[in-house]
Amino acid sequence: MTCTTINGGIPLSENHEQMSMPTTYDPKAAEQKWYEYWLKGGYFKAGNNKDAQPFTIVIPPPNVTGMLHIGHALDFTLQDIIIRLKRMQGFDALWVPGSDHAGIATQTKVEQKLREDGISRYDLGREKFLEQVWDWKEHYADTIRGQWAKMGLSLDYSRERFTLDEGLSKAVRHVFVQLYEKGLIYRGKYIINWDPAARTALSDIEVEYKEVQGHLYHLQYPLQDGSGSITVATTRPETMLGDTAVAVHPEDERYKHMIGKMLVLPIVGREIPIIADEYVDKEFGSGAVKITPAHDPNDFEVGLRHQLPQITVMDESGKMNEQAAQYQGLDRADCRKQIVKDLQEQGVLIQIEDHVHQVGHSERSGAVVEPYLSTQWFVKMKPLAERAIEAQKTGAGVHFVPDRFEKVYLNWIENVRDWCISRQLWWGHRIPAWYCEDCGHLHVASEDVTACASCGSANLKQDEDVLDTWFSSALWPFSTLGWPEQADDLPRYYPTSVLVTGYDIIYFWVARMIFTALEFTDNIPFKDVLMHGLVRDSEGKKMSKSLGNGVDPLDVIEKYGADAMRFMISTSSTPGQDLRFRWERVEQARNFANKIWNASRFALMNLEGVTYEDIDISGELGTADRWILHRMNETARDITRLMDSYEFGETGRVLNNFIWDDLCDWYIEFAKLSLYGADEQAKKKTQSVLAYVLDRTLRMIHPFMPFISEEIWQHLPHDGETITLAAWPTYDAKFEAPDAVREMTLLMDMIRAVRNIRAEVNVPMSKKIELLVKPVDAGTETNIMSNVEYIERFCGTSKLEVSQQISAPNKAMSAIVTGAELYLPLAGLIDIAQEIARLEKEVEHLNKEVERVDKKLSNEGFMAKAPEKVVEEERAKQRDYSDKRDKVIARIAELKEA
Repeated sequence: MTCTTINGGIPLSENHEQMSMPTTYDPKAAEQKWYEYWLKGGYFKAGNNKDAQPFTIVIPPPNVTGMLHIGHALDFTLQDIIIRLKRMQGFDALWVPGSDHAGIATQTKVEQKLREDGISRYDLGREKFLEQVWDWKEHYADTIRGQWAKMGLSLDYSRERFTLDEGLSKAVRHVFVQLYEKGLIYRGKYIINWDPAARTALSDIEVEYKEVQGHLYHLQYPLQDGSGSITVATTRPETMLGDTAVAVHPEDERYKHMIGKMLVLPIVGREIPIIADEYVDKEFGSGAVKITPAHDPNDFEVGLRHQLPQITVMDESGKMNEQAAQYQGLDRADCRKQIVKDLQEQGVLIQIEDHVHQVGHSERSGAVVEPYLSTQWFVKMKPLAERAIEAQKTGAGVHFVPDRFEKVYLNWIENVRDWCISRQLWWGHRIPAWYCEDCGHLHVASEDVTACASCGSANLKQDEDVLDTWFSSALWPFSTLGWPEQADDLPRYYPTSVLVTGYDIIYFWVARMIFTALEFTDNIPFKDVLMHGLVRDSEGKKMSKSLGNGVDPLDVIEKYGADAMRFMISTSSTPGQDLRFRWERVEQARNFANKIWNASRFALMNLEGVTYEDIDISGELGTADRWILHRMNETARDITRLMDSYEFGETGRVLNNFIWDDLCDWYIEFAKLSLYGADEQAKKKTQSVLAYVLDRTLRMIHPFMPFISEEIWQHLPHDGETITLAAWPTYDAKFEAPDAVREMTLLMDMIRAVRNIRAEVNVPMSKKIELLVKPVDAGTETNIMSNVEYIERFCGTSKLEVSQQISAPNKAMSAIVTGAELYLPLAGLIDIAQEIARLEKEVEHLNKEVERVDKKLSNEGFMAKAPEKVVEEERAKQRDYSDKRDKVIARIAELKEA
């Protein structure tokens, strides 16, 4: 046999002769070989066919903080399935790869690494520290690419992007300046969420609230005039050092006479007023609330209304500052212990009550978040949100899958607060704002500012802060395609077609992409959003390092191969639902791959010498051939519909049923009669059908299992370079063969029934039996007789009689199938009492089926709404079950009379 090579040295069979397949599939060898082949062939690159309709996915960029986890494997596999499908359907399919700089997370990782060497970022300085982070990024970006390859992802690497690359940095600066000039970005002093461990601001959605067992401390603040006191309660007594008022409700009769009076703040001795504000709930607690404007967001708003001082008593690391008097230098937790002790000694702390409450924690560092008064940069969200809401409510918005997530999205964006976008980090997009050191003028610009526009001074300093990581990620769908430049890719591939992502970042990322896209491109960023769930462990627990229950996708691939992992994780998933990772399901997927391999190996051994040109499925075909083409056609139709609806779990079930049951367990077994028979014409027809069906089957499985499908396909007679570019199987009416389906259904029912009876009475297939078949009509008799060789072969008969005139023998096992009665005279092997008992159980089963169908057909709602075709199917079932039941009852009567 002669071979040729295409695009990089992988041997392909010349004239489509078949290379021998090993007895077992070796995933490691196949995966490396074919991924290199695909890359060298440029098969993943978009833009080769400008006449084709574009289809675009941008990858949710993984953080360059470390290795990919099993959640990434789910997310990326679903995208790869979609893009491979669309590529095979003839679309100009683009899948843009990339990664995210992940400001806080990456900087924290690098700082941890430096601390192990006894170094801090401040020892290095900003420039040297950033060099260290870039080295980290390059290392992990390479690692991520290696993992993408292991998973078999068909990414267009020629278009790979990074959120800090030059083009995306330009887009970020452009957006910042535009929003600032529109008055939608501003700088102000507000209470923000502060991470004292990372020493940076956090947005609201970067705070994770956890239930904590704490205490409620009841304090008495004395009136300055000595006429009494007022009681307040707090969970954070250390913040009392920054109190600037106590508030009561203006209609609270208990305190009306106190409004305007002064209190003496315990320990500090500062006088603070009693104010009236409707913010206070007079029914809760004492009805009096301590106001700490610099350390509580609600108190901050009250403070603004009453022009109260804002006293910050902590520093950026969570330690008490110079405003905290004798507690200066103490950590906030230590300060709490000491101040509680001091308040008790002064008789001010009158009660400590156990109290369970929600405490904010940093999503990145895990530290308890501190509400902190700080000057930060903000995006004014309401105007941006209004346009996004309008688009969604008028039908011009994004289609969420499942659609329930549209309500989740709208609920958040309708109640959105201004977004704090500045972060006190060094790694990230530095805020494009400069301050004149001489006159204080603020400059916001896309390019570096070298001279003050106000006074002409060159003494300018750029803002030290960087932007929230999600600010650059919000531009990802269009910045990756060259925006704000009018690059060739932008008008062709934008808006993108679908975003695949986890429901846990709908606020962080999905919502922000939508409102920025509408603002800057006048279009939605993607047509569909497929929301998938989290991958949990086998017990349903969230995977984490602390629990030690995480799963490394590379470990799964090493043990079972990439295809097994891909098939398991994608077909275990239902849109919007979490899934449980179970090793036994990966093993089942590996077994499914082995089933495909073994069936293909058998087929190829029987296709020796068959070329692509030899394949001819026209003309006269046998029942089994027509049936398998019909089933293949149905399967192609059904899985295309399911995949277009992102129902990958159901797609997996349909594929599994067709390949395992129809193709392997039935058709290949039936095909052996022709393949091993003396009729050369019948053999050639069966070879053609087998080659054709196996080819189409591999194409249908390819998006899920790209490696094994390519490995087998290259051994088949074919007319292309790679299955990656092979045309997707489509429904073709010429393959419809309902008569063949009826015939095959009868044959399969008969074979199953006979084998079940054999198993019941322990008669092995090696022992020949007598079989009597009584068809219901002449047409059925003709069908059975035309396929008699299958019945003889698979029922193991010594004598086969088919006739409508057959009388049921007394001592025989029997079975009723749709279209025929079967009798197995088993003299000496049958116990009549046991046979009657078995048949009575069958009557019970049929009674339940008849009752179920009767109930459905008597349901007025079902009859009114169901299509006529569905109703007729149920009526046919009713007739069939009733007929079978009557025949079984008659058979019981015969046996009882014997």
